[in-house]
Amino acid sequence: MKHIMLVCNAGMSTSMLVTKMQKAAEETGVEATIWAVPVSEADTEVAQKEIDVLLLGPQVKFLLNDYKAKFEPAIKVDAINMMDYGVMNGAKVLEAALKMMEG
Repeated sequence: MKHIMLVCNAGMSTSMLVTKMQKAAEETGVEATIWAVPVSEADTEVAQKEIDVLLLGPQVKFLLNDYKAKFEPAIKVDAINMMDYGVMNGAKVLEAALKMMEG
């Protein structure tokens, strides 16, 4: 089971992306738990849950270096591609997260 957490400002558009990522995971046979939290809850989630990949929404990309310093190497951290986020391409974002877990 893969555990992918998205971090965003408030969570509205990111929750739509989570739904599309979950659908893509089902369609490709990937067993994954995917969820989104606002920045204010990210540290608590990391402390309480198993997370393989943490993806930042474009609106909080400025936190990337802080999050990498805080959570890597235990958790892979990156920002979601702005284009994929903009068009809500859940399959592409899922693919990027899975690649992060490989290497």
